[in-house]
Amino acid sequence: QVQLVESGGGLVQAGGSLRLSCAASGRTFSSYPMGWFRQAPGKEREFVAGLRWSTGYTRYANSVKGRFTISGDNAKNAVYLQMNSLKPEDTAVYYCAVGRGLLQTEPALYPYWGQGTQVTVSS
Repeated sequence: QVQLVESGGGLVQAGGSLRLSCAASGRTFSSYPMGWFRQAPGKEREFVAGLRWSTGYTRYANSVKGRFTISGDNAKNAVYLQMNSLKPEDTAVYYCAVGRGLLQTEPALYPYWGQGTQVTVSS
C-alpha cells in the first residue's frame, strides 16, 4: 500500500524559506511522477511542482517558478520542495502525490496523496 507523509510546514515571515519533505513507501517510485500541490481555504487544489525521477524532468507552476525547487532522493524514496522568497499568497496546505505515466498538473490524475502539511506565510 502506498503511503506518503509530508513534513516541514510551519509559520514563516514573507521573504523566508521552508523545505518540505515527502517520505514515500509501499513501492518503488522511480518510474512514477511525483507532484507537490497546494490548497488554500476556499480555493481548488492546484499544481505547484512535479518531478519525474527517471528523466530528472521537472515542471513548475508559473506562480512559483524561480522561487521553489523540487528534488528527489531515490535511495530514500523521498521528494523535497525547497521554497524560497515566500509570499503570503503561498499560504496553503501542501500535499505530495504520486501519479501515473506522464507528469501531469491535474490533481485528479494522481491516485495517491499524503495528508498535507500547513504552510503559513505572514506579511
